[in-house]
Amino acid sequence: MPRLSVYFVRASLIHALLGFTVGGLLLANKGVMFSPTLWSLLPLHIEFAFIGWMAQFAMGVAFWILPRFSRGSPRGNEKLVWAAFALLNTGILLVVIQSLFGVNGFALSGRIMELLGLAAFAAGNWRRIKPLEDKPRS
Repeated sequence: MPRLSVYFVRASLIHALLGFTVGGLLLANKGVMFSPTLWSLLPLHIEFAFIGWMAQFAMGVAFWILPRFSRGSPRGNEKLVWAAFALLNTGILLVVIQSLFGVNGFALSGRIMELLGLAAFAAGNWRRIKPLEDKPRS
């Protein structure tokens, strides 16, 4: 497994642990109400579970398993995929800071960074998804 896929999967598992922890707290609070303000953590649970865990895990496995068509760079543009990793995790961090501390503008910036991370991942792997034709078909 390539090193970048390992980092994606490890980061996704950390986010899964955080998402399940927050989700478990929310579920326990639903059964036995010990803090009504705990429901303010629901956006964190969603962020960790969907973006941090599922999207990042899918990206890590996709980087590992996508076919390698080109000979020069067998895994596509790895610099763009590293940028995608950094953008995605920085975006998640900004959204979490907005949710916890209420800093204005961080959630929007974080969502934009997450979107740019997904775009960088797609751009970095595009030739692995759709290879260039060597000879035009007639």
